[in-house]
This record gives sequence, structure tokens and C-alpha cells, in this order.
Amino acid sequence: LQPPGTTRLYATAEAVAGAHAEVLRRAHPHPQLVATPAAAGGKTDLEWLLHDLAGQGINELHVEAGHKLNGSLLRAGLVDELLVYLAPRLLGSGLGMADLGALTRLDESLDFEFLDAQRIGADLRLRARPAGRSGF
Repeated sequence: LQPPGTTRLYATAEAVAGAHAEVLRRAHPHPQLVATPAAAGGKTDLEWLLHDLAGQGINELHVEAGHKLNGSLLRAGLVDELLVYLAPRLLGSGLGMADLGALTRLDESLDFEFLDAQRIGADLRLRARPAGRSGF
């Protein structure tokens, strides 16, 4: 949140209007606080958010997120491409990459096509696109 540049902070309407707004304003001297509408379950309407970013001229967005946001973006069909970095180490019981809910039937799976696999140092980078989606 440090200058230079303009910072747009997206938060639920409740956070922008409530006590959280002051915390957000203190984090940056001149943030633009944008209230997002709620989708099902009171969560942020991700499709609205992406349309708003597009209206600001932002046509490429890299998201580094936890399993819940990753799952929400994937379930909503809002992912054009995955960049997955794998390190050659195991750390025990952790959270998955994306919370997609219970998979009960194979035809409910989200399928991808691998576009590229590349070593980055000791890690492996996989690039994949949702199956059947043409290039952009």
C-alpha cells in the first residue's frame, strides 16, 4: 500500500461503512475505498469486482490467494490460467490449493490442459488453462 501509484481497496460494503474503514484509511494516506456488493452467502461478488477492475483498464490480474478464494474463483469460472509452483518438499497436513467442496461425481471435476512445465530453481512451475478454452 505504499506510494507511488494509486491504491484501490476493495472491501465489503459493511467494512467500508464500518469500523474497518478507519483501519483501511490509516494503512494508506489516500486509498480509494470501493464497496463491493455481496454475492450468495454474504461473500464478495467476484464477478462484479473483475468487471470493476476491467473498467479501470486492468485486464490482467495475478491472484495469490488461499484455498477459499482460489476455490471461489475456480467455481465461478473466473480463472483464465493457473500458474502453480511446486517445491520439492512436504510439510505435513496443510490446506489444499482450492476449496471446491466435496467431489461426488467425476463429471463435476474442473478439467485443465497443461500448457507448460518449467523448472524455476529447485521448484517446478506448471501453467494450465481450463480445458476447452481457447487462447487469449
